[in-house]
Amino acid sequence: MSDPEANWADWVGKADNDLLNVRNNLAAERVPWDTVCFHAQQAAEKMLKAFLVRHGQAPRKIHDLLALLEDCLGYDSTLEELRGNCVGLNSFSVDVRYPYPVPDPDEAEAREAVKAAEAVYGAVLRRLPAARCEGEK
Repeated sequence: MSDPEANWADWVGKADNDLLNVRNNLAAERVPWDTVCFHAQQAAEKMLKAFLVRHGQAPRKIHDLLALLEDCLGYDSTLEELRGNCVGLNSFSVDVRYPYPVPDPDEAEAREAVKAAEAVYGAVLRRLPAARCEGEK
């Protein structure tokens, strides 16, 4: 990364796309709850990475939200409030994409995952500069 702070908004844009996937799937006639959970986890992951990039740190190539949160806490200890959300979303990063070893999440789990992702998204966004990328909502 030549200028890590310059592309934090790109990470936010990717998180926006994950949340768009969530909204589109929730509006579908047949809702793929596993896909909703996966994109909820991805939105949270990308927001945590946006926060790290904004602070000049290249994010690790991992999906573990708790490890990413630990990295973020070095810059803002108040993000500790997101720990429960990260715990709830963490299992949806890899295993949910495959038929085994865990069963598919149900509607209640997926809706909780969406709430957790929105909480992470909002908390991180409030800690980022107001200027964002093109196409901002």
